[in-house]
Amino acid sequence: MVNKRPWPDSSILPMISMKGIAKRFSSATSEIEILKDVNFDIYSGESIAVVGASGTGKSTLLHILGTLDRPDTGELFFGDEKPFSMGSDELARFRNRRIGFVFQFHHLLQGFTAIENVMIPCLIQKISRKKSYAASAHILERVGLKSRLSHRAEDLSGGEQQRVALARAIVLKPDILLADEPTGNLDVQNSDQIHKLLVELNLELDMTIMVVTHNSALAELMSKKVTIKNFQIAEAR
Repeated sequence: MVNKRPWPDSSILPMISMKGIAKRFSSATSEIEILKDVNFDIYSGESIAVVGASGTGKSTLLHILGTLDRPDTGELFFGDEKPFSMGSDELARFRNRRIGFVFQFHHLLQGFTAIENVMIPCLIQKISRKKSYAASAHILERVGLKSRLSHRAEDLSGGEQQRVALARAIVLKPDILLADEPTGNLDVQNSDQIHKLLVELNLELDMTIMVVTHNSALAELMSKKVTIKNFQIAEAR
């Protein structure tokens, strides 16, 4: 059985805070509420599952937390930094350095090798090719792909492709890994392997994880479960 982290000490300051976050979609004839008055703190090293029915705002919450989408009202804090007060170029650099993303579909660059895909965030940060290669090789070995470094993305299995995507997301050791249905496109065996790997990385690297999932097995492996209902956080336990 995989061990899980305990709840954080209440005296510790949160790493990330969402204050009064709301998001709406407006058209010429109507306005649809997607999130309303979300207040939530995330602490360093936590692993959090976000669950709830489809269409309740789970992915929108993740996208705002990852600075991919802006809220209509409310504030997002990373410590004392306010990402949405940054200019677009500064925000892009912040996102690349501080946040890792894994989605249901791996979004790897076809025609590029596994290690070339993983090196991309490092090269964007202007890290030398030598250091980028070494860091990428190290993390690919950790996710079980030591023998696949030079294989092109399209020559890898679905499970291997998602491991490359995971390695790419964490090669820069971001503050938080955000995963949106990371095993929704995988079979049971590969899903179980990715679930186990996420928990191991959370413990080994002290890596904070938030995952949106309909998979109850993955949700139970996280140290905290957050339920979204009626576009708000209904429960956190």
